[in-house]
Amino acid sequence: MTTATSTPFQRIALLGKPDMPEAQHTLLKLYQALSGSGHRLLLEKNSYLQLNTPEDAIVCTIEEIGEQADLAVVVGGDGNMLGAARILSRYEVGVIGVNRGNLGFLTDLDPDDAVGPLLEVIEGHYKTEFRYLLSASVARNGKETSRNNAINEVVLHSDKVAHMIEFEVYVDEEFMFSQRSDGLIIATPTGSTAYSLSAGGPILNPHMDAMTLVPMFPHTLSSRPIVVDGNSSIRIRIASNNDPLHISCDGHVTLAVAPGDDILIQKHPRQLRLIHPQNYNYYHVLRNKLKWGSRLF
Repeated sequence: MTTATSTPFQRIALLGKPDMPEAQHTLLKLYQALSGSGHRLLLEKNSYLQLNTPEDAIVCTIEEIGEQADLAVVVGGDGNMLGAARILSRYEVGVIGVNRGNLGFLTDLDPDDAVGPLLEVIEGHYKTEFRYLLSASVARNGKETSRNNAINEVVLHSDKVAHMIEFEVYVDEEFMFSQRSDGLIIATPTGSTAYSLSAGGPILNPHMDAMTLVPMFPHTLSSRPIVVDGNSSIRIRIASNNDPLHISCDGHVTLAVAPGDDILIQKHPRQLRLIHPQNYNYYHVLRNKLKWGSRLF
């Protein structure tokens, strides 16, 4: 649930998309605007190396930002936001984004007018929203071989284009279906407007405690996306006649999957704490970013 909050932030961290001049320009602008405000400013290490900032700037790794900051400001696109947020979700730090990408579904602030709204947020005029993550693990002969988490989606796929794979899906250890397709997308409500949407999945309100399973080009006319409870445990069993496959977490982290492996996907115990300006409205974002549901009168 999104709640209005009035607690000011004291320790502000700034992170920018590496090697992107526009993001670095916005980051420097924010640093200069906040440097005289009396707040403790932290700069992520890679961003500091690309900015012309004072030598006495407090430089931190992203993990140190999670431990020390009250608010992390991520300048970049949704991909940059996802990468930072997956790490920062381990901590209780709030995260807000300044859009320097294309769609910017998770990044609320306009880079051309970010200073004023950000200062209002820092002063305590903001909304807090918690988004859950997925945890994905791969097991071979009963032993876990790899694990990672995702904010948007976990995707089972081949490393070959248009390559059919075979697998079975169990929900809470009950058989759901077997399938021959190019893969399967398991998405959170946050991810329902990302890759899942492109594959024909439904839009889920981010307040829903649910996840959606979306087949990728299934070799049948009857396979359709399905929404299950967010506390469900999803187990995918890979047929032994498949070539080596992969699990992708938010399109960033890849886990190797061998024929006969088991994949377990379930809700991660930690949540991402998203910070929004007070005028944030989810349905406005849908209309503005996705051109969805235009008003008729």
